[in-house]
Amino acid sequence: MNRWTLAFIAILIFGSSWLWVSRPALMAQANSNNPQPAIGYPAPDFSLTTLDDESFVLADQRGTPVVLNFWATWCRPCQNELPALQATAERYAGKVMIVGVDQGETAEIVRAYVDKLGLTFPTPLDTDNAVAHRYNVTGMPTTFFIDADGVIRHFWMGEMNRITLAEGIAKILP
Repeated sequence: MNRWTLAFIAILIFGSSWLWVSRPALMAQANSNNPQPAIGYPAPDFSLTTLDDESFVLADQRGTPVVLNFWATWCRPCQNELPALQATAERYAGKVMIVGVDQGETAEIVRAYVDKLGLTFPTPLDTDNAVAHRYNVTGMPTTFFIDADGVIRHFWMGEMNRITLAEGIAKILP
């Protein structure tokens, strides 16, 4: 064997050994016990109090497709899309439930804003952002389209209009 062949074999053996020794420990790898929201997987369940002081439990909505929108009053793109969400809630009443989860704000701030815009869809309050964290919401608005079986079929990050809403809803209707 020539010396280049020997060098190649040595690099192959030592390189493979290095990769094996330097791999992350099993405990450092992602914890699969905490399901993360993903297309084709069940939406993580949650329970929050709505602006109307009622309990909203996502699992209780099974049988009805849900558009789950994360928003806040200070978010300009959220402000822009809320009228489209309201129009969609009216158009698909009884077929699709629109849910606007407000992030980290008091009921008083949200109530004034909801009343000003005339929003009628449920508005759960995620005051400590626990649900947003569970859904890995890194920016607002973020919207999940969940079918009647509770499975995420589509999601949209950023501002939506009536067309993007209709496209997402088409993916969750039977």
